[in-house]
Amino acid sequence: MENLSQLFWIFIIISALTPYLQQQLLRSARTRKMVELEKKRGSRVITLIHRQEALSILGIPLTRYINIEDSEQVLTAIRLTCKDCPIDLIIHTPGGLVLASEQIAEALLRHEGKVTVFVPHYSMSGGTLIALAADELVMDQNAVLGPLDPQLGQYPAASLIKVMETKPIKDIDDQTVILADVAGKALQQVKITVQKLLAKHMDDEKAETTADKLTQGTWTHDYPIDVDQIAEMGINVNTDMPGEIYSLMSMFPQPRTSRPSVEYSPGPVYPSAPKENS
Repeated sequence: MENLSQLFWIFIIISALTPYLQQQLLRSARTRKMVELEKKRGSRVITLIHRQEALSILGIPLTRYINIEDSEQVLTAIRLTCKDCPIDLIIHTPGGLVLASEQIAEALLRHEGKVTVFVPHYSMSGGTLIALAADELVMDQNAVLGPLDPQLGQYPAASLIKVMETKPIKDIDDQTVILADVAGKALQQVKITVQKLLAKHMDDEKAETTADKLTQGTWTHDYPIDVDQIAEMGINVNTDMPGEIYSLMSMFPQPRTSRPSVEYSPGPVYPSAPKENS
């Protein structure tokens, strides 16, 4: 009976330690892959990947996004990189805090070495702001960026301004008037930041036109801006995505569920040769 009790507690300890050990092994594998990529490209590789967009603890949903901790870590990595060393930033994010995103974008803009941003799947909202700081933007053919129009709580800033333009002031409540005032400031601030980022690679007039399109409510906030549209805006973008980027992304797995929603055989599929008629 005593041996059975000991086996039970050994099982409990191993079960508790296994997820931690798996996480550490995966982290080590990611580090090795990043070092390999750095040696191949002669650059500093930084990842900003919110791969687990939807998590839950006891049924309470949690959302991962660009926050102050992210900006602090990215800025530290940039600071530890020699001034003329190229930086490769791999980004996968639904967006996040404007303050944190602007800090990262400004730091990349000031870096003297070449900055390449890789977007293997999507980089929305604040992630798009960061992507615009790149000297070269590399995206998967099906990857997307997103609009940069500010959001005030549940309301788009541009829509709040529209309310003020279409209704008499006497018919608008005080809270909406205050929100619209803040919205106007937010729209102007984001446009100035985007225009500054774009001015590095295009003339002032083109930078202002593009910044206006991205920030002033042209689309809904979740609108996917594809590679062709990005190129039409005059942004330096290509689809020459290195295979190592996809391999690295696979090391940031989604949280496990009881059944995956998408399944497929990982190997290549070869079409069957047509049968010859006798």
